[in-house]
Amino acid sequence: MLKEIIIAVQSYFKAHQFIRKHHLWKWIIIPGLIYAVLFVVGMYFFGKSATHVIELLSIETGLKAWVDKMQSSLLGFFFALGGVMLWLILIMLYFSWFKYIWLIVGSPLFGYLSEKTESIIEGKDYPFSFPQLMKDMVRGIKLAMRNVLWQTVYTFTLLIISFVPIVGWITPLVVLMIECYYYGFSMLDYSCERQKLSPGQSIEFIGKHKGLAIGNGLIFYLMHGLIGIGWVLAPSYAVIAATLSLYHPKEGD
Repeated sequence: MLKEIIIAVQSYFKAHQFIRKHHLWKWIIIPGLIYAVLFVVGMYFFGKSATHVIELLSIETGLKAWVDKMQSSLLGFFFALGGVMLWLILIMLYFSWFKYIWLIVGSPLFGYLSEKTESIIEGKDYPFSFPQLMKDMVRGIKLAMRNVLWQTVYTFTLLIISFVPIVGWITPLVVLMIECYYYGFSMLDYSCERQKLSPGQSIEFIGKHKGLAIGNGLIFYLMHGLIGIGWVLAPSYAVIAATLSLYHPKEGD
């Protein structure tokens, strides 16, 4: 799996070279700017919501009053740290919901970018078909709903675990890995869809190549650390990198 994660990371650098060489910037910048604006607005409200939820839980459960009554600095430290872990998990959960909405809305663009990338590599054209586009969109929405359901179940389970001292401290990292996997899954599925794999076959194939999915999603999230430009480039770079990453196994066969 580590080898596949490395391949997925390297594919982002190849994606940058690919975009420059084939002049794909117009398909990157415009949707990227829309995504960046929605991301900023979403994170602002998500952050306020997460803070409000934590404050409400600590007050309504009486936990904050109990910690204050105990007058223990160590207990106060654990309480504060637990609050931070809980806030991070909630932000990731909110971001995952936002991500799936964006995936559904941007499905036609992402499908086109993946198809164009493969057509350039293979040197052949894929004829446009509106009925096929609609069919692909329905498939994408169904898989997105399936993934958001499972991811939400896993995240809420980890949310409960986050209240356990020490053990709960690693839950944000586990949640991040789950986030990376499911986002990378969506990016890889565009290629699986084009290869006429059924949703079940796609799930099985990507399950055997978890490293490619995790690596793709990981860099996608790390790019958000590049304030502004990273937000604009991350979505389209992810789908092109995912498409390119699938050609590594073929070269090794």
